[in-house]
Amino acid sequence: MSHLSTGGKHEAHASDVVSTPLHAYPKRWFALAIIAVAQLMVVLDATVVNVALPHAKADLGISDANQQWVVTAYTLTFGGLLLLGGRIADYWGRKRTFVVGIIGFALASALGGAAWNDTSLFLARGLQGVFGALLAPASLALLSVLFVDPKERAKAFGVYGAIAGGGAALGLVLGGLLTEYANWRWCLLVNIPVALIAIALAVPIVPESRAHGNTRYDIPGAILATLGLSLLVYGFTKAGETDAQMNLKYGWGSPVTLGFVGVALLLLALFVVVEARIKNPLLPLRVIAHRTRGGAYLASTLIGAGFIGAIFFVTLYFQLVLGYTPLKSGVHSLPVSVGVVTAAGLASALLPRFGPKPIMAAGGVIAAVGMVLLTRIGVDTSYATHVLPAMLILGFGLGLTFVPMGNIALIGVDEHDAGAASAVVNASQQVGGSLGTALLNTVAITAATAYGRDHLPSSPDPAAMASMRAHAMVDGYVTAFWWGSALLIVAAIVVFVLVKATKRDVPAEGAAVHMG
Repeated sequence: MSHLSTGGKHEAHASDVVSTPLHAYPKRWFALAIIAVAQLMVVLDATVVNVALPHAKADLGISDANQQWVVTAYTLTFGGLLLLGGRIADYWGRKRTFVVGIIGFALASALGGAAWNDTSLFLARGLQGVFGALLAPASLALLSVLFVDPKERAKAFGVYGAIAGGGAALGLVLGGLLTEYANWRWCLLVNIPVALIAIALAVPIVPESRAHGNTRYDIPGAILATLGLSLLVYGFTKAGETDAQMNLKYGWGSPVTLGFVGVALLLLALFVVVEARIKNPLLPLRVIAHRTRGGAYLASTLIGAGFIGAIFFVTLYFQLVLGYTPLKSGVHSLPVSVGVVTAAGLASALLPRFGPKPIMAAGGVIAAVGMVLLTRIGVDTSYATHVLPAMLILGFGLGLTFVPMGNIALIGVDEHDAGAASAVVNASQQVGGSLGTALLNTVAITAATAYGRDHLPSSPDPAAMASMRAHAMVDGYVTAFWWGSALLIVAAIVVFVLVKATKRDVPAEGAAVHMG
């Protein structure tokens, strides 16, 4: 049972008892506004740098093989530490964790804005993910204790959900504006004034709360999971490294690549062993052992890998091949979000009638069709005929998967594990996105390298070389889209085979919103 301070001069402690009802806290709507601003900052940073990537890459000399770290360094640490962040927030204090998360996120953003080489930028993005993993679950937990009235809670989580859904789209446009009219560094530096305002308001307004009971943390599990996933991404990256002549240094079968992948898999296997034996596991294996929930988590990972990994190349294609400005690139990426929002509303209406399985499986197939349509792009193809329909269909399919995925995450789960079960959905998608981006980036580089080798101009004419490089990039992107579509199809098959939930199993409205 969580206790909430009433806004006195000291923070609540484990022994504090609140005499007034939780929903009577008078500043809860102001607190919601502060939490919403902070969460928007975290959501924006998942996409705001995508549009800025070509400029950051040129400015800092980032290689093709390493460019994916700008995205994966953030999503990997965020997803890998999300479960631990939730436990820290519950036991250490949700307000304290929230404020520390904002401060750390701002400092990491400052480091990224001042990055002097690729390593410093990757480090900053990783630190943003670490502090985002504190901030996001603390935000959700604060909402769960601030709003206990069902109607008020529905409104509060509606605001939170709107930010989660619209923030990614806003990030694409904001990233384009800042990159085009200021500098790509402002895509990171913009977080600093937002964080300062949020901190100044959070300290006097947001109340403290914490959970009781066993407060031990599964540090070994967090280290093994994050290190194992990081080495797996690094192994994928080594497979795509090229030399000055654009030849692959290692490839998939090299001892270097296989060594990193092998060690990564060993660490992840040790993670499973630790989680099975430890008393306070970061990820209780009973949560994912359930057939329907496990299928949903696996599908979430595959969808994250296919979607985030492939969309990574769309903004590169817009700027590096079609020559779009950063702002135009961001605006032209919005149809995916339009499709997601449209389908999410439809899925919410269809869910009680048909149940989660057919909607989620159909969404995976539709999203895969959209990804396949993206394979039609070329060096001089039209956005309106070749990209726009594909992105609308892709977004629509994804929107159909997101709503039922969140609903079935808590089917059959004990109340004690509800927080962990909810967090696994978000973590699996982030981790899947990290692995997918790294994997598809290497696949694209391998295909582009092979194309360049097979189509090398007979004479070193600059125009001919530039044309060859553009065609090679497109060939790499198309290959990545094919792989992304395959991952989405596999996700649909997983749902069809493993998910057994019916419309009778769908939680009542609002029941799926819970933080432990």
